[in-house]
Amino acid sequence: MEITLETVVFYFLAAFITVCSILTVTTRHMVRSATYLLFTLLGTAGIYFLLGYTFLGSVQIMVYAGGIVVLYVFSILLTSGEGDRTADRLKRSKLLAGLGATVGGAVIVLFITLKYKFIATTDIAPLEINIKTIGNAMLSGDKYGYLLPFEAVSILLLACIVGGLMIARKR
Repeated sequence: MEITLETVVFYFLAAFITVCSILTVTTRHMVRSATYLLFTLLGTAGIYFLLGYTFLGSVQIMVYAGGIVVLYVFSILLTSGEGDRTADRLKRSKLLAGLGATVGGAVIVLFITLKYKFIATTDIAPLEINIKTIGNAMLSGDKYGYLLPFEAVSILLLACIVGGLMIARKR
C-alpha cells in the first residue's frame, strides 16, 4: 500500500476528530465542550474538502461550525449560572451504559467492515453540478427538495432558544 499525502492528511484529520469528539463528551466545562465540538466540526469540514466536496465543506463551516456552535455557546452562557461545570461524578449505571453502547457500536462497525467487501473506485473524476441546480434542489418543495427539513430544523432551533430564555427568566 502506497502512502500518499492524502492518506496522511486523512489519518491526521480522523485522529483529530476522534480526540476532539472524545474531549467534547468527557470535559466538565460546558464552554470547553462547545469549543471541542467546534474543532470536531472543522475537522469534518476538512474531510469534506479532502474528498473534493467543496460546497459541502463550506456549508459545514458556515452552518455548523459558524452558526450552531455560536448558538450553543450563546445558550450556555445565557442559561448557566455561577458554575458551568457538569456533574462531578458519573453514576456507575450511566458509566456501564456508556461502555455498553460503545462496545455495541464497535461490534456493529466491525461486523459491517468484515462482512461486506468495500471496493475502491477507479473513476474519481468530480462531477460538476451547476449552482442553479443546487439552489433549485435546496429550495424546492418536491420529493427531493430540502425546504421542509430546513424549515423544521429552524423551528426546532427557535424553540430551543425560546426554551432557554424561559429557563433563564425563571430565576
